Amino acid sequence: MASVATTYARAFADVVFDAHLDAARAIGGLRQIAALYGESVQLRRVWENPAVPADQKRKLLDAIVQRNGIEKPVRNLVAVLMDHRRLSFLPRIVEQLEKELDARLGFTEAQISSARELGDAEKRTLETQIEKATSKKVRASYGLDPSLLGGAVVRIGSTIYDGSVKGQLEKIKEAISS
Repeated sequence: MASVATTYARAFADVVFDAHLDAARAIGGLRQIAALYGESVQLRRVWENPAVPADQKRKLLDAIVQRNGIEKPVRNLVAVLMDHRRLSFLPRIVEQLEKELDARLGFTEAQISSARELGDAEKRTLETQIEKATSKKVRASYGLDPSLLGGAVVRIGSTIYDGSVKGQLEKIKEAISS
């Protein structure tokens, strides 16, 4: 059975596509509201308090939406979460929505670790190779791991492509020991 976050994320992804919304803008609006909700104890107290009338909660939400230029469908999702007392799921819904939209738009996330800082040309080459291997557009995030000695390790979901010197040395060690 799908989790609460996944259910809302899939439903809102349908809204994004059906209404031809800018996916990045919708996610940005949700992130803004999630950040405000996470940072402000007063806001959480108002939105989570059953003694505060729903119309007052929505007026506060509408003021935030108007001030930040957030789209109406985003506001409506937050209002539904508020009405069903599921605002605590908002960070996970945003995370799941990003994954859902990426899947529908043909993107994949790649975490790339290298022994040294890669240049722009190296990053482009690596991303092109990943796109060819996965047949998807790549959103890459880069990190440094000096223990790799050289080369890079690419993680896409649960799949790891190890092109590091450390990885090659470990393979040689395994081959010699067996």
